[in-house]
Amino acid sequence: MKTTQQPAPATPRLPHAASANDPTVQPVPASVVEQVDAADVTLSNPKRAVISLGSNLGNRLETLQGAIDALEDTPGVRVKAVSPVYETEPWGVAADSQPSYFNAVVLIKTTLPPDSLLERGHAIEEAFERVRDERWGPRTIDVDILAYQDVVSDDPRLTLPHPRAHERAFVLVPWHDVDPEAEVPGRGAVAALLAAVGNEGVNHRADLELRLPE
Repeated sequence: MKTTQQPAPATPRLPHAASANDPTVQPVPASVVEQVDAADVTLSNPKRAVISLGSNLGNRLETLQGAIDALEDTPGVRVKAVSPVYETEPWGVAADSQPSYFNAVVLIKTTLPPDSLLERGHAIEEAFERVRDERWGPRTIDVDILAYQDVVSDDPRLTLPHPRAHERAFVLVPWHDVDPEAEVPGRGAVAALLAAVGNEGVNHRADLELRLPE
């Protein structure tokens, strides 16, 4: 695999069986871990969720792969599909004020409820030292839940589907790649939304690849 990035230390895989000091494990309540561990082999009655990943600091490709591996290592989560990598300019800020993003979308099946999945996403961001100093600021990793099954919720802590997913090409393009028939609950087909928004500025990085966890 060819990459234009400078070499950087490898990002360690984040096992779900790590110690209690592992920041990617702490936010998942023990009761939830017990419930999902019991169903982990077969993922009995799993729900389908869509996760968006973005990074514009550090070794962006390794960080995205580390986040995917951390999702797979979560009890009650199985990564089912990973999109190609796209490079995009930052959203909502002045041109050239930040490095460009690498973006991808991941399809998962999970027995975690939405709130616990959100906590896991925040824990992964924390593990990769995500800083939340400013809205739309640069970040090592951004983990967003785009959709969870057909749930529609206006809960301010976790709005489902993601309130801006339907208008963001850098979300819709990789989402369409991994699930061409996907629907954004309450908004319509991803294909139709993408046709309306267009894909300008969303550049496929054919020289880069994210690995589906084994």
